Amino acid sequence: MKTLKKVMLSVLVAGSIGAMSTSVLAESDPGRVTYKPAEAIDLTKSKIQIAIDSIKTGGSGDAVDGLIKDALNMSKEINANDRVDAKRSKANNKLKDAKGHAKENALQEAEQELRDAQKMFEDLKPLI
Repeated sequence: MKTLKKVMLSVLVAGSIGAMSTSVLAESDPGRVTYKPAEAIDLTKSKIQIAIDSIKTGGSGDAVDGLIKDALNMSKEINANDRVDAKRSKANNKLKDAKGHAKENALQEAEQELRDAQKMFEDLKPLI
């Protein structure tokens, strides 16, 4: 009887934890678009390419800065695992460096940083 009480109590505790787990109840907000990691990587790379194209066509530093900010915001959607997150963080640092160069109107340096970041985001795909 004593053993049965312990087993029942542990089953009850495990069941209540499973029923109230936040991962069980997790869902996206209505109206929020969620992306698969590979799709988010592709979208981030395309936003980086738009910033590179803007530099090539003679865009201003402020315009390029805004485009890089869009790429940074898009990269937040890349959620796969810890290894991917660590590499994404390093790629984001390149984007932040490019953003700083764009603010200073050093667009050639910003373009090189963007190309490096684009390559780093491409290297994330095999880690998924």
